[in-house]
Amino acid sequence: QVQLVESGGGLVQAGGSLRLSCAASGRTLSTYDMGWFRQAPGKERKFVGANSRSGLRTYYEDSVKGRFAISRDNAKNTVYLQMNSLKPEDTAVYYCAASTVVAASSSLRDYNYWGQGTQVTVSS
Repeated sequence: QVQLVESGGGLVQAGGSLRLSCAASGRTLSTYDMGWFRQAPGKERKFVGANSRSGLRTYYEDSVKGRFAISRDNAKNTVYLQMNSLKPEDTAVYYCAASTVVAASSSLRDYNYWGQGTQVTVSS
């Protein structure tokens, strides 16, 4: 079983950047497909992007394509979400998740393990 801890959230002005980290313990992340999701106040948790365990496949939700990028550092057992050109509508709690079921899925139900989330607030 893997434990996930997100960090790197904070308050940033529109147009700025943040890099979120998702550090794993208990198991190596290279055995999991990883996803990032976000949940804005009063709204459902939604898919942001996902990366297959091989690292060869990465998918993004349309609104973040070209602005967000997922990467892995297997030596640090950490997955990152680099967020550039941030917009106020990106404000949400961001979660990383690990899946043993489906590669790079956009569906919450395919992820077995979740972190506690990190708040990202983008001011206009």
